Amino acid sequence: MASSICALCPSVPSHLTKTSLPLSQRSKCEMSRRTFAVKGIVASGVSVASSTLTAEAQPSSKGFERLPYKAEGYNYWTWRGHKIHYVVQGEGSPIVLIHGFGASAFHWRYNIPELAKKHKVYAIDLLGFGWSDKALIDYDAMVWRDQVVDFVTEIVKEPAVLVGNSLGGFTALVAAIGLPELVNGVALLNSAGQFGDEKRESKTSEETALQKFVLKPLKEAFQRVVLGFLFWQAKQPARIVSVLKSVYINSSNVDDYLVESISRPAQDPNAGEVYYRLMTRFMMNQSKYTLNAVLSELSCPLLLLWGDLDPWVGPGKANRIKEFYPKTTLVNLQAGHCPHDETPELVNKALLDWLTTLTPEVTLQTV
Repeated sequence: MASSICALCPSVPSHLTKTSLPLSQRSKCEMSRRTFAVKGIVASGVSVASSTLTAEAQPSSKGFERLPYKAEGYNYWTWRGHKIHYVVQGEGSPIVLIHGFGASAFHWRYNIPELAKKHKVYAIDLLGFGWSDKALIDYDAMVWRDQVVDFVTEIVKEPAVLVGNSLGGFTALVAAIGLPELVNGVALLNSAGQFGDEKRESKTSEETALQKFVLKPLKEAFQRVVLGFLFWQAKQPARIVSVLKSVYINSSNVDDYLVESISRPAQDPNAGEVYYRLMTRFMMNQSKYTLNAVLSELSCPLLLLWGDLDPWVGPGKANRIKEFYPKTTLVNLQAGHCPHDETPELVNKALLDWLTTLTPEVTLQTV
């Protein structure tokens, strides 16, 4: 099967990955990872940066309402013994916003105020990212699925619409199939996840003593050296700005607020170890999760808000999702990987318009 999260973080060096892809597909995937070796760490939202840039809330240059930046965060919820950060604003039928790989609730800064005029809006920080705890666990896509499912059950407590960007999109999908009675719809913005080849069988091999006690430790030590260097490089403020601009077609929103919201979480003492675990244990063990399998179990309406100019996840994936899942509405946007922050006025309008087409219960609450 193809790795379902391959496009999520092209920063993983090719020599650190395991794959059963055919040669033609493997070459393409490896070329992508090499090309974005450092770019993917920051621009896909990985919280590995430290910066002295100020994050004082300033009026948006575009005149949009913006969520005030708070260095201490907004609200906290304890989940499985870990502190989880989230924002909540507005009244009405609920929407849950789920950020991309390594970003935070603050990445929805231009969406929360506008959506909250008609809905109760929640934005959650996934475990290991943003203002949530940097837990030293073995990360897996299902950890974030369980987190979102429990968040909807314990905090939202009523049917909601899940909205996710990049990793947050894939998380929204798997959470929706895990909690169908409390999810009215899902909206994806340049979502992570890959279609798999159902004919390909996974191959397993028994680990020899040489592999287990000699080769594996050496490989892990090498990984720590390489990833440690990438982590250090991504911490430079100039690199953060440069990489963000590479995936924002209109870079006017790459400002102090955005850079600080990405850099501050890296100050946590566990940030480096979490990054290492994400790059090795999570990124390299995703072949069991494919869009084929997830979409086959989905039952609610699906909205795709797709930045067609995304250098990582182009419009081809959106078109294939629409073909595979008939209950899909596709809105193409002239934006990059994070259309909600680059073209918030278009995303907000498209999302609000789509929400009025859902179940009567949702529509009545949003009027």
